[in-house]
Amino acid sequence: MAEEKDYYKILGVDKAASADEIKRAYKKVAIKYHPDRNPGDKEAEEKFKEAAEAYDVLRDPEKRARYDQFGAAGVNGAGGFGGGTQGMDINDIFSHFSDIFGDMGFGGFGGFSGGTHRQSRPRYKGGDLRMKVKLSLQEIATGVTKKFKVRKNVVCPYCHGTGCEEGYSPETCATCHGSGYVVRSQRSFLGMVQSQEPCPTCGGEGTVITHKCKHCHGEGIVSGEEIVEIKIPAGVAEGMVVNVPGKGHAAKHNGVPGDIQVLIEEEPHPDLIRDENDLIYNLLLTIPQAVLGDTVEVPTITGRARIKIEPGTQPGTALRLRGKGLPAVKGYGYGTGDIVVNISVYMPESLSASERHAFEEMKKSGNMTPSPSIKDKIFKKFRSYFN
Repeated sequence: MAEEKDYYKILGVDKAASADEIKRAYKKVAIKYHPDRNPGDKEAEEKFKEAAEAYDVLRDPEKRARYDQFGAAGVNGAGGFGGGTQGMDINDIFSHFSDIFGDMGFGGFGGFSGGTHRQSRPRYKGGDLRMKVKLSLQEIATGVTKKFKVRKNVVCPYCHGTGCEEGYSPETCATCHGSGYVVRSQRSFLGMVQSQEPCPTCGGEGTVITHKCKHCHGEGIVSGEEIVEIKIPAGVAEGMVVNVPGKGHAAKHNGVPGDIQVLIEEEPHPDLIRDENDLIYNLLLTIPQAVLGDTVEVPTITGRARIKIEPGTQPGTALRLRGKGLPAVKGYGYGTGDIVVNISVYMPESLSASERHAFEEMKKSGNMTPSPSIKDKIFKKFRSYFN
């Protein structure tokens, strides 16, 4: 299995680094491994990409929090979670981080040697949506598909996202001649460099709309509703975020739709308490059950299970039903947890005359006095709760 990337190590910062420190560190690494400074060096190109991937996660407080809690799997799409820059090519990274490279004085697209990188025309990106979903332990154990009616921006049904009135099409931009970008030259600490930037007339699309759709006013999107199916993987936990790509707001002019981030909340179970992938059940026995032994039923996620109580079972004993807990969510571990049955013994608060007489007689028996080994065993277990 490949070693997981350490985004903090890639940028050379510690986990307590501020946003400004992360930004400065990224600038330093990006300059060092920029492809124009290292022509033909595939290793430098990969380090340049890794730095962009690390910065994309660590600059975003929400992504950074998920990375700190769950590692790279929490932001790179494992089990329906994620984001990140994996899969982007060099030009995508130049475009994605133009704000950073612009601060450096070479625009984000220009090279150290004065060359230019041709970029693809930028596409609009729809906004993301955030919502909460409450799940029962049964739904968490098996995974579930939920349907929601979501109010959001949708593709205009009249122009089908083009933004043009019926019978018209977007026209080639006269400023950039359809390329979507213009070239500018500027002097920097590295000398004269050329860089590309989005065309100010068409915004990088390469086309302009002269006859706008009357329904969406040329935007290509309108307010609407959509029924969205959200698949929640088995094993999720309170506070996790499931990313549903492409189901957020529609983007202008048939651009890339946004995502939906679904925050997981757990509904409390009446009997079972979750402890990561294990489930805890507190079983209260009567004195006769603990002394004589018994067979009792305990709740599980799918129903009830029978367990055997051995004679002489002491308070604090923990019994395990193997594999009856919750599965590990994909990307965060393997296997299924257990149900842990914690044993307590109920002491009656009042006694009848005959019951009191019976207990008085039992006090006289040597079997009612615990041996030193039993005392040590019980109190050793009790002390372990506080260590």
